[in-house]
Amino acid sequence: MRTRIVQFGTSRFLQAHADLFISDAMRAGQDVGPVTVVQTSGAADRAGRLAAFDGRPLPIVIRGLEDGRPVERTEETTCLVRGLSTAADWAEVERVFVEEAGQVISNTGDGGYRMPEDETVGEAVPVSFPAKLTKLLHARWRAGGAPLTLFPTELVPDNGAVLRGHVVAIARRSGLPEAFVAWVEGDCVFASSLVDRIVSTALEPAGAVAEPYALWAIERQDGLAVPWSHPAVRIVDDLAVTERLKLFLLNLAHTCMADRWRAGGRRADETVRELVADPAIRAWLDALYDEELLPVFAAAGIAEAPAYRDSVIDRFRNPFLDHRLSDIVMNHRDKKERRIGGFIAWAGAAAPDLPLPRLRAVAASGVA
Repeated sequence: MRTRIVQFGTSRFLQAHADLFISDAMRAGQDVGPVTVVQTSGAADRAGRLAAFDGRPLPIVIRGLEDGRPVERTEETTCLVRGLSTAADWAEVERVFVEEAGQVISNTGDGGYRMPEDETVGEAVPVSFPAKLTKLLHARWRAGGAPLTLFPTELVPDNGAVLRGHVVAIARRSGLPEAFVAWVEGDCVFASSLVDRIVSTALEPAGAVAEPYALWAIERQDGLAVPWSHPAVRIVDDLAVTERLKLFLLNLAHTCMADRWRAGGRRADETVRELVADPAIRAWLDALYDEELLPVFAAAGIAEAPAYRDSVIDRFRNPFLDHRLSDIVMNHRDKKERRIGGFIAWAGAAAPDLPLPRLRAVAASGVA
């Protein structure tokens, strides 16, 4: 068995996102996959999940709204054929990485790029994911392996460039050859991407429940070759456009609703779905989109904004998803600064004469 894709991360998100897209591509006859999954954390509770990555179909239950209509269906992830752990199977992880891989996918969680200060690589298995990747890339380079294309999907802005920077820094701190550093920087491709899908529940031993909406936006760059095609995978010239759509039409609206929720003395366990069902809140939200948000996107020439807004409203109204405002309001002050403050600054450049009364009221609300 030869697995041309090595994936770092065992999460239900990846199973219902990248892995499902690759499985769909394989079923369509595309020459991609299969996938070896590598657990990087050493968590004992993932052992059962690793054992399930043996080629068996993993159910992905899709529940939510599509074009305003409720849907529920089961799809299958079938591309995962081998599960390994860096803690228990390092020699085999290295062999597969050196001998089989053509592409690498990673999603190692919010803390995936954190590492001990001044970490280096040596004979032992490194602690952090970037150092593990550095050690594996060095082994491949030393063996004369071909350059790789890497698709990090961690929620880090410009994640491809950030991960490449970590690898280069670790390599230099570790005294690895400059020829290896040049290979990493000049020959391997680190693709920056943005992923978007709410995956609400894990199934046991593997599989997940997810919303219908899904996006994997990958920024075009020299040398990039994406070996799978799928309706949810988009190759974009400028990832900043996709980031603005998500940040300002989805995340900003979440923050504004959370502000109204906290200021209004509403029920403590209220969900986004319930809040949007309130006619007064829905009218306010529609006015926010129609009179303040979408005009700025139009002024900036981003034509896909209205359709994205419609998909966001469907996601807010998802009858199967209990997305609590008490979760969204966490770190509210920081979110207001980045989302609302960021939009007001962008609007000042794109549409300087447009008043933003609702956004400015939220920004100045004092709710933290």
